[in-house]
Amino acid sequence: MVRVKRSQLREGCVLAEDVIGKTKRPIMTKSTIITTPLLQVLEKFLVEEVEIEPFLANGEPFSPGDSAAAEDQRSLSLYLETVRQYKTWFQSWRSGLPVDINEIREAVIPLFEHMTGCKRELLALHHYATKEEYLYHHAVSVGLLAGFLAMELGYSRGECHQVVLAGVLSDCGMAKMSKQILTKPSALTEVEFHEVKQHPILGYRMVQKITALSHGAKLAVLQHHERNDGSGYPLKLKAKKIHPYSQLVATADVYHAMTSERLYRRKQPPLRAIETMLRQQAGRLSADAVAVLLNRLVGLQTGAVVKLSNGETAEVMSIQPDEPTRPVVKAARTGRLLLLSTQHDIYIEEVLRAPMDE
Repeated sequence: MVRVKRSQLREGCVLAEDVIGKTKRPIMTKSTIITTPLLQVLEKFLVEEVEIEPFLANGEPFSPGDSAAAEDQRSLSLYLETVRQYKTWFQSWRSGLPVDINEIREAVIPLFEHMTGCKRELLALHHYATKEEYLYHHAVSVGLLAGFLAMELGYSRGECHQVVLAGVLSDCGMAKMSKQILTKPSALTEVEFHEVKQHPILGYRMVQKITALSHGAKLAVLQHHERNDGSGYPLKLKAKKIHPYSQLVATADVYHAMTSERLYRRKQPPLRAIETMLRQQAGRLSADAVAVLLNRLVGLQTGAVVKLSNGETAEVMSIQPDEPTRPVVKAARTGRLLLLSTQHDIYIEEVLRAPMDE
């Protein structure tokens, strides 16, 4: 038998052992044949790894390595195709056509369902965004990331889907901006930024009468640039008046923007971006959503293996509550303990292996 991650499973895999839940009762029994609905059950119960037979139900040999590589390629292909579709939708909105929610849902929701088992691919989304195509990549990625946050925070499947759609449509109002603003290679002037700040209102008007979108999803289109302290736009709302969906889309929006290459701003590594979010956005973004990014998506937890900015590999020994991106780490080569909260010349560049990957 072979031990594999959930993301490496495919339809037709055969369980070699019972899958035991937290109650010590089997979630699935030995010899069960994996199907797409069963993959969703494993995800719901947070099962990260299972034991399977080295062959599929049809008798073909099964190699998890080959499966993972093929799955990564399929994820990328699905994602890039959705970005291409979004570009077509965006151009149609610029020409005055309405939002076709059915077409968007049929493209985006299957992609989200596929990506929920591929945290590695979700974490890598920002690598695919180019300066020239940033707007289209950003919309699709924000939808996927916001849906992931909703899922990790315990929202129902239907609510997650609404959050995904809200994220994908959050910048639809940008279709009403001038081409000069959309393609400007330098920072916007005050007058241009004032125009851009109208896009949430314009977007809300575009989706306001779509019955397939929930009230919360429509509010997320309107409110995704609002901040808990009232410093956002367009209405300068404070936390109590900002819908939870808006909080999720806002966090995904900031994270993807900071980690992507844009026309007038260089990208940051994921952990540096989250560190900046914790420092500069404290009291402005949802603390719970940022914590999910840090712990569940990036995987910075006790026991994680990380690459430091000085080139060393280290293991995370303990997380500092006040500075969670600067834990105590043990250098692999020397065994020396480093308190990164006091050594600001060294930081974590990336998580090489999270505890659940072992």
